[in-house]
Amino acid sequence: MAKKTTIKKKVAAPKSFSAGRVYVTATFNNTLVTLTDGSGNTLAWGSSGASGFKGARKATPFAAITAVEGVAQKAKGYGMNSVEVFIKGPGSGRDAAIRALKNAGMNITMIADVTPMPHNGPRAKKRRRV
Repeated sequence: MAKKTTIKKKVAAPKSFSAGRVYVTATFNNTLVTLTDGSGNTLAWGSSGASGFKGARKATPFAAITAVEGVAQKAKGYGMNSVEVFIKGPGSGRDAAIRALKNAGMNITMIADVTPMPHNGPRAKKRRRV
């Protein structure tokens, strides 16, 4: 009989980061939260939908708080204590996300609104004639 060989996978040791970035995308239907290190590599993410909310409840500030708290716990696991916050979008979870980060014990060093704004945008469609 042939011997079975077992392959051992390399397990990366959990890295420690003192500072990082949190990207919050607040849409009308959901709130997405991404935790990255200083160079932009994703460490953890969460959303209102992934937190168990469905339908119109995903768009609520409470759902955004729940999503941010989950990501903040993962950040604590990495030893992260200060974050820069980048907020994008018009959704209702914008302010709630910042408050939840502060209540989770994270030190917020910077808040930036990176919502894309058109500089006059594309040409409008021609006017409809009936």
